[in-house]
Amino acid sequence: MSEQRVAPVAALQPPYYAVVFTSLRTERDAGYGETAGRLGELVKEIPGFLGEDAARTPGGLGITVAYFRDLDGIERWRAHAEHRAAKEYGRAHWYERYSLHIAKVEHSHGFVREAREA
Repeated sequence: MSEQRVAPVAALQPPYYAVVFTSLRTERDAGYGETAGRLGELVKEIPGFLGEDAARTPGGLGITVAYFRDLDGIERWRAHAEHRAAKEYGRAHWYERYSLHIAKVEHSHGFVREAREA
């Protein structure tokens, strides 16, 4: 994961869906970063995709939350040929284990600190 500062996806107007992918990777990289970058660009083309947040702990736990306007967008992403191929390769090479949860978001709010003069 990059060390640059990033911001979370802003609060969105519900209802929408959150796809939570939690994983523990193997020691093998085998093109993981390149594939993740490619998939990150492809998912933006899926109608209904709203954004994603991702983080990895020092212990190796990875969490990615992708937000979609509707279940149709999630299904389009699930069925996308390159995404399916990456999932298959990931099961064989990149992941010790993972879980996937899909939740309907009924409430969303956020906070942004106002800039202050020094």
